[in-house]
Amino acid sequence: MKIQGQAALVTGGGSGLGEAVARALAAQGAKVAILDVNAEGAQRVAEAIGGLACRCDITDSASVTAALDAAQAAHGPARIVMNIAGIGTAKRVIQKDGSPAPLEDFERVVRINLIGTYNVVRLAAARIAPLEGLEDGERGVIVNTASVAAFDGQVGQEAYSASKGGIVGMTLPLARDLAQFGVRVCTIAPGLFMTPLMNQLPEAVQQSLAGSIPFPKRLGKPEEFADLALHIVSNGHLNGEVIRLDGALRMAPR
Repeated sequence: MKIQGQAALVTGGGSGLGEAVARALAAQGAKVAILDVNAEGAQRVAEAIGGLACRCDITDSASVTAALDAAQAAHGPARIVMNIAGIGTAKRVIQKDGSPAPLEDFERVVRINLIGTYNVVRLAAARIAPLEGLEDGERGVIVNTASVAAFDGQVGQEAYSASKGGIVGMTLPLARDLAQFGVRVCTIAPGLFMTPLMNQLPEAVQQSLAGSIPFPKRLGKPEEFADLALHIVSNGHLNGEVIRLDGALRMAPR
C-alpha cells in the first residue's frame, strides 16, 4: 500500500516508539491521528507533524469509538492502523514478604496490552472492511506491537510476557480472519530500544543492556522500529508474520 495520502491511526503515538511511527508516517504524506491516553503527549506530537490528537483509552470501547469517529471526520477512513500503546511492568509471583503477587496487577497489564490491542483491531477493522479495494484488493494494514519478552521473558515478567505472547498468538488468526476483507495483519516484536522509559535508567545500566545485544551493540533506535512498521505497510506480501527487531538479542533470565 502506498502511504502517501492515506489516513493512519497510531495508538501510543504520544511518545517513544509510537511517536517515531507517527512522525515517519507524516513524513511519507499520511494523515495521522494520534490516539493516546496521555493527551498532552498526543497534542505535542500532533502539532509537530500536522496531525490530529485524540485522547484514547484503548481498553474502553466508547473511548476508542469516539477517537475513531474524530479521526475519520478529520482525515477520512483510516486504512493504516499502528497498535503501539502498551505498558511494561515486572512483579515476581511471590513477593519479598512471601505474599502472592496481586492478581489485579496481572489483569491490568493483560487488559491494556492484549485486550486493548484487540479492541482497537476489531473496531478499526470493521471500518476498513467496507472500503473500496486498492491494488490486489487490499483495503487496510494493521501492525501490532509485541516484544521479545513474548518468547524469552525474564524473571517477574509473567504478566508482560503473557500479554505480548497473546499478541503474537493472535497475529496469524487475525490475518486469516481478515484476509477475506483484504486487510493484512503483522506484528513487530522489538527488543531493547531507546525510549523515554529507557532514558530514565542510569547511563551505566543502559550501557550494560546495550552490551547484551550481539550486534549492533547498542539500543535500538525508535526510527528503526518506524522504518520496519512503514515497510510492512508498503510490502503487500507481508501478512500474518511476527518480526523480531532485536539485533539477535535473546534475553537472559534476569
